[in-house]
Formats: sequence, structure tokens, C-alpha cells
Amino acid sequence: MSGHPEPSLAAPEAAPRAAPAGNRAARTAVSAGVALVLLAAWEGIIRHFHVPPFVMPGPVAIARALVADWGLLSHALWVTLEITGLALATAVILGVLLSVIMSQSEWLESTLFPYMVILQVTPIIAIAPLIILWISNLKVGLLICAWLIAFFPIVANTTMGLKSADRGLEDLFKLYGASRWQTFRYMRMPGAVPYFLAGLRISGGLALIGAVAAEFVAGTGGQGSGLAFRILEAGYTMNIPRMFAALALISATGLVIHVVLTYVSHLCLRRWHESALKRER
Repeated sequence: MSGHPEPSLAAPEAAPRAAPAGNRAARTAVSAGVALVLLAAWEGIIRHFHVPPFVMPGPVAIARALVADWGLLSHALWVTLEITGLALATAVILGVLLSVIMSQSEWLESTLFPYMVILQVTPIIAIAPLIILWISNLKVGLLICAWLIAFFPIVANTTMGLKSADRGLEDLFKLYGASRWQTFRYMRMPGAVPYFLAGLRISGGLALIGAVAAEFVAGTGGQGSGLAFRILEAGYTMNIPRMFAALALISATGLVIHVVLTYVSHLCLRRWHESALKRER
């Protein structure tokens, strides 16, 4: 017998994980601090060089316009949000359905996919006037324009996810005699979820861009107008602080959409997918 101890086969004890909450709070504080510094520098430059508000308003003037015109801008924001939400929901339903169909047949995919690419690369600003002209219902026309932009990432990502199943796992399902439906339900669908969620995050912002672009083309006014029309209206009347306030609302809306969809993705993936699991530090 050797005097040296036998090597232990027990798994090493896991190192304690650093609490992510503190790191997340610190990152948020740093981001907020950078934003405040930039806003302060913007306001300082405007005041130092005495730039008139009709040329470039500062953050204070924009905030005042946002408060003073909130009744007008909030209604426009709701109109834009409604078009964005409906376009995203339609893109998800039709995109997932079409992805499932194309993933079952390479012939269908090779037939349909080029047309979707054509729709994606065609500038919406070029075809939006025709869509709005052909569709008598203005809201439906705006919805179609926004949907056309948000549709492609859902289809492309979900189709790729459905076709990216592990070959070894697929052979295992065949070995155990799984039906085509069982293979699709228990292997392909769970594997496609991260791809779908990635496409969803992209489409959320694109739906907002499509809604705003369609509103610019439509140029509607009155009760049914969105934020894009309020930007045009403010430009015509030289109310530049209101224009920037509407732009700030669009940017804030896009940021909120991204944060919400990122959080939804985290909730769906946090217990099982590598992209959402906490890593050791």
C-alpha cells in the first residue's frame, strides 16, 4: 500500500455564484449616469451657444413640450402602439404558421421563401402609398405596412430553428419509434423556441418602424393620427420642441418594446437554455 491518498472521484463542490442583482443594478446605474451626462452636455451646449428652440431644442424645452402637449401626444402614441401591437401579433401568428408549413417540405420552402425575401428587401416607403391607396380602410393599410416589415424575422428564425434539430437526437427518436408528430412536438418545437424569441425581439422594433413609416406616408390627421403625423404637423408649424417630444416618445416606445420582449425571452429560457442560464464568475 502506498502512503499517498487515493484520488477522490467525488464531484468538486460548486463555487458559490456571485449575486447577479448587484451587478445588474450597477450596470443600470452606469447606463443612467451616462444618459444624464449626455443630456446635461446637450443642454449646456444649447445654452452656451444660445441656439434657438426652432433650430435645436434642449432637453428642458423638449420635456416642457412633452408635458404641455401630453394630451395630444398621448393619443397619438396610443394610435401608433395599437398598429405596432396588431402588426407584431399578426406577424407572430402567420409567421409561425408558415414556418411550420415550410419546415415540413423543402419544396415548399424553396418555393415560398424567395417571395418573402423580395417583400423584405423592398423598401416599405416605396410600396406603402400603393397599399394605402388599394386598401379602403386606412387602419388596415397601416397594419399591412407594419406587418410586412415585422414578418420576415419571425419566419426566417423560426424556420431555421425547426430545421436545426440535433441529428443524433433525431436518430434517437426514430430508434424509439416516435411518430412524426411526436418528433415535431417534443424535439423540433422546443429547439426552435430560442430562434423564435430572437426573431420576436427583432420584429418588435421593426413593427414600430413599419407603423411610423406607414403613418408618414398616409399623412392622416385628426382623431386617427399617430406620432408620425404629429412630427410632420410640428415641422409644418415650426414647433420643433413638440417634434422632438414625439421623437422621444417613439424612441422610448422602442426601448420599452425591446426590454419587454427581452424579459419575455428570459422567462421562457431561463430554466433550460444556455443563453439564459447564469454563468459562474
